Amino acid sequence: MELQINKGVISLIQGDISKQDTEAIVNAANKTLRGGGGVDGAIHRAGGKAILEECIEIGGCETGDAVITTGGNLPSPYVIHTVGPVYRDGTKGEPELLASAYSSSLKLASANNIKSISFPSISTGAYRFPLAQAAEIALQTAIDYLRKHDDIERICFVLFGQDAFDAFEKKLKQMIP
Repeated sequence: MELQINKGVISLIQGDISKQDTEAIVNAANKTLRGGGGVDGAIHRAGGKAILEECIEIGGCETGDAVITTGGNLPSPYVIHTVGPVYRDGTKGEPELLASAYSSSLKLASANNIKSISFPSISTGAYRFPLAQAAEIALQTAIDYLRKHDDIERICFVLFGQDAFDAFEKKLKQMIP
């Protein structure tokens, strides 16, 4: 499924983000940037030690922020690491921090002349952000960014599992005018 916004396209696919060949993939990282489970562990394993070495040099990343490293052995030349919020009850700034994780990643992509970027569903695994709400925040942030910027040509949401894909597809269909 795709949605055209200005000069950019938002697309949804089900698959493994570490195998995407967009110029950058986004890692749903933890604050230490040292790798972990889920998407974070898969990207570090597939990308090799060059990613970890750069992450150690960077030293960490705060929730809602993003940093960039090499893609190592990945098909993508860059990995943008962002830290999404741990969901508690939705009243601790979690929606704003999640939106910031997506927008910080997009701003970093623009600053590095990256034209295509792949995102996972940030914070919906171990961090327990409700999937439908996270999908709406992710998609709305991407749409808003493309409406104001014409440098990114493709934003792809690479969703692991049918539940994530279905949630994003349902929200995207609701957002199509």
